[in-house]
Amino acid sequence: MDKILVCDDDKEIVEAIEIYLQQEGFEIVKAYDGMEALEALKDSEDIRMVILDIMMPRLDGIHAALKIREFSTVPIIFLSAKSEDSDKVLGLNIGADDYITKPFSPLELIARVKSNIRRFTTLGSLNVTNNSLFSAGGLVINDETKEVTVDGDIIKLTPIEYNILLLLVKNQGKVFSIEQIYENIWNEEAIGADNTVAVHIRHIREKIEINPKEPRYLKVVWGVGYKIEKQ
Repeated sequence: MDKILVCDDDKEIVEAIEIYLQQEGFEIVKAYDGMEALEALKDSEDIRMVILDIMMPRLDGIHAALKIREFSTVPIIFLSAKSEDSDKVLGLNIGADDYITKPFSPLELIARVKSNIRRFTTLGSLNVTNNSLFSAGGLVINDETKEVTVDGDIIKLTPIEYNILLLLVKNQGKVFSIEQIYENIWNEEAIGADNTVAVHIRHIREKIEINPKEPRYLKVVWGVGYKIEKQ
């Protein structure tokens, strides 16, 4: 039975999530602020996921997630109100895997939980054995099947988009200029390639990013080029 840590200062929300997830066969560990969540996670080695509210007393969700990432790669799903959009983006950038906006439906909650646990489990079993698998956080490319997923969801890319993304993910952290991207993908000299590459980059962002204007994965380095942020 997979164990999930649920942390929110609203006890009714914690109890509701507990009911939903217990019906799906999950075991729930409860906490009501960020400090309690950290203590619970350190005390239990078999927690498979953390569901974490953003706004909490003592230690908020953003800072709790930062501390969790110092010692654990367990999937983190943020709970947030719609007014906390900037906090959601910040949370994803500092290492959270997903977010759910309040109020949420039980079906959405269950789907997000199962998707993230499945992705986390799959990565753990495949990374060691499959040389065709490349990942950056929740972004995974299987170059054998040419399948791209983000947090377990399949993303449809054109062949050019796929090849650009594969180049950047294989070399995550490295900045590629527009000319380098063009010459690697089109195998010809980059003359007037700016618009061509920029359009493909924009389309990739629209498909893989939750908020393309605040990208988690595909970053621009102004005046230099593009890179996939090392996760």
